[in-house]
Amino acid sequence: MVDATHKSFNASDRSYYAILKKEIHSIALSMGFEDKRIAELDIIVAEITSNLYKYANGGELLVGAFNDADFSYIEILCMDNGPGMTDLTRMLSDGYSSTNTMGHGLGSIKRLSDQFDIFSLKGWGTILLTRVYKTPVTKAILKKGIQVRPLIIAKPGETASGDGYYVKVTAQYIKILLGDGLGHGPEANLAVNEAVKAFKQCPDNSPVDIIRYLHTAVRKTRGLVATIAIIDLETKQLSIAGVGNIATKMTGPLLSKAHLAYNGIIGHNIPNTMNDQTVSLNDYNQLVMCSDGLRSRWDINKYPGLSRNDLSIQAAAIYKEFARLTDDMSVLIAKF
Repeated sequence: MVDATHKSFNASDRSYYAILKKEIHSIALSMGFEDKRIAELDIIVAEITSNLYKYANGGELLVGAFNDADFSYIEILCMDNGPGMTDLTRMLSDGYSSTNTMGHGLGSIKRLSDQFDIFSLKGWGTILLTRVYKTPVTKAILKKGIQVRPLIIAKPGETASGDGYYVKVTAQYIKILLGDGLGHGPEANLAVNEAVKAFKQCPDNSPVDIIRYLHTAVRKTRGLVATIAIIDLETKQLSIAGVGNIATKMTGPLLSKAHLAYNGIIGHNIPNTMNDQTVSLNDYNQLVMCSDGLRSRWDINKYPGLSRNDLSIQAAAIYKEFARLTDDMSVLIAKF
């Protein structure tokens, strides 16, 4: 089932740490991680919470469990509103400490992670990323191909997310859908799951044609808004179309462009006339989509150096700054 990709844990107070450590440990057990990997994950979480207690002003952990066909892994994003770090290279070295401790924190997290990244701005705070794979894999394998990183979080208090995504890969195309079922809760989740079911079956290669296919398939649900992007691997082009308030921006080395979706609700009313927007991947090599659970004035380029970070950190920066917390929230970033 399509649902939230990450669960949010409040880490603003030391009293929450035992709960989130137990929850992350349970997630690893349920995924079949070996004892050694779980022990390493436990150390990572202990170091993260220790750093939050020492340095941060408020904190939140976003934890995602991904059972991919080839690689199963746990992703942890730690966000804080602390003072930020001025010398990341020095702070990542084992033995460095600003509080007269042994200085093993960030260095230990980096060493035990299969993938690690960090972004920090003075006065804004820090975002730390760690991924621990069920079976250790080489970094060269992980960097192959087109990257798609989702960050989907249910509205606080809900058990299911009305936002959802799916990536469909064929010999010539990579097809990406980000949908937002009307409202939130189980009925919104049903709408986005019905859309994904139809998306998997649809043979069309035009975003507009796929939207029309979904429109018919989800009529019995409360409906949804969605944007669909298709990468043609042969022509090196990106085609995109959307209905409703999914905010989308395409960026490249020199250019940036917002995609304007059509008004309407898939499953209820969509325009009779719609057209795909097509751009070259030579001009635009990154795509960012956000549901209206994020405030509309988000801008990934406002943070110096963020574009060099892992896509999940980029998504978390948008969430950290612009999450409404009154609806399901989703950020999806693809890099070609």
